[in-house]
Amino acid sequence: MTIIGRFAPSPTGELHVGNLRTAIAAWASAISAGGSFLVRWEDLDQFTATREHAVAQSLDLASLGIVPAAPPILQSERLSLYHDAIASLVKRGLTYECFCSRKDIRDAVAAPHGQFALYPGTCRSLSDAERDARRQERPGALRLRAHGGTETFTDYIHGTVSGRVDDVVLRRNDGMPSYNVAVVVDDALQNISEVVRGDDLLGITPSQVYLQKLLGYETPVYGHVPLVVGDDGERLAKRHGAVTLRHLADLGVSAAEVRDKLWESLGQQSETWNWNAVPRTPWISTF
Repeated sequence: MTIIGRFAPSPTGELHVGNLRTAIAAWASAISAGGSFLVRWEDLDQFTATREHAVAQSLDLASLGIVPAAPPILQSERLSLYHDAIASLVKRGLTYECFCSRKDIRDAVAAPHGQFALYPGTCRSLSDAERDARRQERPGALRLRAHGGTETFTDYIHGTVSGRVDDVVLRRNDGMPSYNVAVVVDDALQNISEVVRGDDLLGITPSQVYLQKLLGYETPVYGHVPLVVGDDGERLAKRHGAVTLRHLADLGVSAAEVRDKLWESLGQQSETWNWNAVPRTPWISTF
C-alpha cells in the first residue's frame, strides 16, 4: 500500500519550531517509505484563521524542503461534506444536544493535569422539556452518543493504544462542524493512511477511530510525536522568545540550520527515517 501522509495546521499565525518539527516527522516518514505527502489547512475558526497565514505557513514549510504533492485544501471550503457526515449520524440516533459551556464542563470534570478529560455526560439524558428550556437560554451544540466504549489503534511510538471514546462535539453551537468531524472526513476522503501529529492529540484519537468506524472509513496508522517545550518545561509558545523561522532569521539562524536542528531532535542522523529513534520525551529547545 502506498503511504499517504499529511500535515494539517491551523492557519492562525506563524508556525513555531514545534509545529515544524511535527511537519518534518510527518513528511519524512511518508516520503522515506516511497509515499506522498499532503498539507491541509484546518481553518474552521474563521475569526482567527486567514489565507495570509496559510500562505506564510506554506512558505515556511517550503523553506525546510517540505512541498506537498498537491495544492493544500481548506476545510472552510468543504463544510457540506462535514454537515453530510453529521446528518448521517443524526439520522441513526447517535447524537444529542449539549448546552454546557466550557466552564460548565471544566467545573464538572476533575482530571489529573495533562490528562485527557472525558465529557461528564451532563446533557446526555435530558428530557424533551429540559432541552426545550435550555434552548431558550442558549443554542445547543451536537454531541456524539458514544455509549462509553473503548477503541484501540496502532501508534508508531506508543505501540498498541486503547482508550475511552468521548461524547465529542460534532457541531458547535454556532452551527459550524467541529474539528473531530472534519479531521475524520478529510483523512478518509484524502486517503490518508498515516497520521503523524503531536502527542497532545493522543487522548482524542480513540474517539476519532470510533467516528471512522461509524462513518465506514478505514483507520490510518498513527505516530504521535513528543511536543517541543520551552526551557520552563511548558509547551512551546510565543512567550518563549524566538520560536519561529522569522524570529530565528533575525538572530542569524538560517532555515537550513533550523531544519538540521529539528532533524537531530527527532533522533535522525540521515535522510533515512527511523521511527525507533524518535525521542519519547519532549525536547528542550536550545535555539
